[in-house]
Amino acid sequence: MNYDKFNQFCGALPATTYVMQWGNSHVWKVGGKVFAIGGWADEKQPAFTFKTSVLNFGFLSECEGYKPAPYFANRGMKWIQQFDNAQEKDQDLQYYLTESHRLVSSGLTKIKQKALGLNQDKE
Repeated sequence: MNYDKFNQFCGALPATTYVMQWGNSHVWKVGGKVFAIGGWADEKQPAFTFKTSVLNFGFLSECEGYKPAPYFANRGMKWIQQFDNAQEKDQDLQYYLTESHRLVSSGLTKIKQKALGLNQDKE
């Protein structure tokens, strides 16, 4: 996946906003909270950072092409960076970005979730 496809995918998720910050990284937020970052690559290849569940963090930390995210994981947060951009991993990345969006939006206040039209099917 490249940054254009990343931005297109994240922009299609509900109630998202985009800002370029932190060294020209593509930062996606839901309800003002970050759920995905495109950037921070060690090389010129794209890298994508996202929040995960505890289970997925443990699993992905051991998988080739993934690592605990710089700046986040060393603070105890469960964030992973995908740095292998093989096209066959695009579907997996889309799943993890969607999950990150869900995890972050679920952490918003119920009032904010309702105002943004998020997670209303769970009531």
